[in-house]
Amino acid sequence: MRVRRPQCDPDLEESHRLARRRLTIGILGSISRLFGSQTPERLASLQSQLQYRFADPDLLDLALRHRSHVYANAEEGITSNERLEFLGDAILDLVVTEDLFCRHTDKREGELTQIKSLLVSKAVLAQKARDIGIGNFLHLSHEEDLAGGRGRTSILGDAFEAVLGAIYLDGGVESARVFVTDHLLKNQDEITSDGSYINFKSALLEHTQSVGHGHPRYLVHAEDGPDHRKTFTVEVLVAGDRVGLGRGRSKKEAQQMAAREALEKLGVE
Repeated sequence: MRVRRPQCDPDLEESHRLARRRLTIGILGSISRLFGSQTPERLASLQSQLQYRFADPDLLDLALRHRSHVYANAEEGITSNERLEFLGDAILDLVVTEDLFCRHTDKREGELTQIKSLLVSKAVLAQKARDIGIGNFLHLSHEEDLAGGRGRTSILGDAFEAVLGAIYLDGGVESARVFVTDHLLKNQDEITSDGSYINFKSALLEHTQSVGHGHPRYLVHAEDGPDHRKTFTVEVLVAGDRVGLGRGRSKKEAQQMAAREALEKLGVE
């Protein structure tokens, strides 16, 4: 006998979802108020740059709270932006994956994965955070500030994700999607064609030399398509073993993608 799956009441589900969101916002906002915050004027300035107005600005303030500030003030780790970063990372993955799936109907899973890896990389997210000016608003310890933390790629990339997590909690997935589209996805062609965001080949060379494996070797594995729209597949060898395979519209792009895959396989950040 086949058991019918019970149908959920959409209005009840929505009510529960909103209740959970209000509870989360209330908890996070209380934490932010308890341990100090940016002035309303400064938060208003950042919201203008984000092109998003928060119903609860305390969420934004919490997203700017780096762990160095938290520990320097003897606060608990839960009051840093790391939980919002965790949430924002998942939202970013969803929004970018959906966009790529719908936009690039002619690309295979491997190609989509390579594009996504670049778009959500810390280097790209950090640059977007710089464009917005997020670094100027971060809560950092005095030592981290003096050490250049406001311009550090890892801190800025994490902050971008934390702000996205805050926007999701404050306004829902559609607000998060608009933010990602406006600040990241609408420029994706420029990002994927600009090797200055991250040089995977240089990073791989630095790693292989540091472990005594010399220079990686890049070999063209295949060339597909007509001359005016050719796609290259390149493999990279380290110490004689193939550790990465990449595809691109040029040999250079394919080499970069192969090096990126190699770095992931080798566990190099």
